[in-house]
Amino acid sequence: MMSVAKIIEISAESAKSFEDAMAQGIATASESLKNIRSAWISDQKVLVDKGRITAYRVVMRVSFVLSE
Repeated sequence: MMSVAKIIEISAESAKSFEDAMAQGIATASESLKNIRSAWISDQKVLVDKGRITAYRVVMRVSFVLSE
């Protein structure tokens, strides 16, 4: 039996850290996607206001196995 996976790109943001942005992004994606198997970061950036970091943003590619 062969499995087929799909890859989508999502963006997530956190005021705490890149790690928190990743965790929140995966948690939110898993509410509507089943069988998430992996994710990799394609981009990271910070938002800055008056010389201070205000948010951490990640762009992730998320793979999930399609249901048969």
